[in-house]
Amino acid sequence: MVEITSIDLLRGWPSADLLPTSILEEASKRVLNDSALSTPSLSYGDEPGYEPLRESIATWLLQQYNTPWTVPGRICISGGASQNLACVLQVFTDPAYTRNVYVVAPTYHLVCRIFEDNGFVGRLRAIPEDDDGVDVAYLEASLAKHEKESNGSDQKATKRPQVAQKHYKNIIYTVPTFSNPSGRTTSLDRRQQLVRLARKYDALVIADDIYDFIQWNSTDTNPPPPLIPRIVDIDHVLDGGPTTPFGNAISNASFSKILAPGLRTGWTEATPTFIRGLSQCGSSVSGGAPSQFVASMIAQTLRNGTLQDHIEKVLIPSYKRRYQATLCALERYLLPLGVVLEGQTKGPMQGGYFIYFLLPPCILAKEFVLRASQDEAVLIADGNMFEVHD
Repeated sequence: MVEITSIDLLRGWPSADLLPTSILEEASKRVLNDSALSTPSLSYGDEPGYEPLRESIATWLLQQYNTPWTVPGRICISGGASQNLACVLQVFTDPAYTRNVYVVAPTYHLVCRIFEDNGFVGRLRAIPEDDDGVDVAYLEASLAKHEKESNGSDQKATKRPQVAQKHYKNIIYTVPTFSNPSGRTTSLDRRQQLVRLARKYDALVIADDIYDFIQWNSTDTNPPPPLIPRIVDIDHVLDGGPTTPFGNAISNASFSKILAPGLRTGWTEATPTFIRGLSQCGSSVSGGAPSQFVASMIAQTLRNGTLQDHIEKVLIPSYKRRYQATLCALERYLLPLGVVLEGQTKGPMQGGYFIYFLLPPCILAKEFVLRASQDEAVLIADGNMFEVHD
């Protein structure tokens, strides 16, 4: 009997053939063969993270975004975007004081559990998006509604005050560039509106900037345009800069999609005051910065340029080829049947991991997904998975 290998289009995992094993092998050898590198990398790390990696990330981000304010003091090393989100919530929210978590929907389906684990069961509010990204008007109406309902009677925070700690009244979660799962990118104008709204309502915008470096021109005729400014950068410069030392936006980033998810290493960029507070999360104070050894390896790949080469010469060409082949098949076989493509499929820039499409009204998504799995061994997700349950 012939064994059928399934085609997994469900999970946002990098393909095994794209994992940079040789790059990581050389980086680990470089660290372990030099006691000046191996001793600190195998010891407990300073709470903000491995300093050479913070320096390397700051230099690299300056090159990518042209942001001279990106300095090591604005960077904190994390154990990946998911772990870092939990730490941010532990330090900068209090379920007794923080009103709601506003989640741009459809959303990354596993993020809701992280919010619920931090005390926000029943207080996740879905915010729709359109072709320009998050619906800011809808978000403001929801924020204003709950502000009015509170009538100035917010409960006091129950957490004991810590160093460089602030509790925000509201949390806004978004994947602004090539969103998971819709593939949409929030426009510059919407990002600016979002920052102003966050300042008005004492909200922290947590932007998962996971897919920024996995993008390409939809054609081969022009060089790629500059990366769209991140929300954290807009918060730094808009209307004179942050209105508080903590700011109202952070960039939650990761090496999972550009190196390997098993490395469990990422970074946060925010104001220096916010970074100081985040670094004092209890787990970091107790155990030191997460991923200390891996951080030392990644620092090598940034300093010698092998990470950037991997992105430009391996990841982008491969993902572009796969994306366009998938898109071509969808347009040829499914669009004539009434399927509608969402996201950035027709724009000058394409990228990310996901393609989102709507089925004709006569087809139930759950049945479609089941048939694809049983009959064709193709694993895909139905839209219900990406709902925000409040």
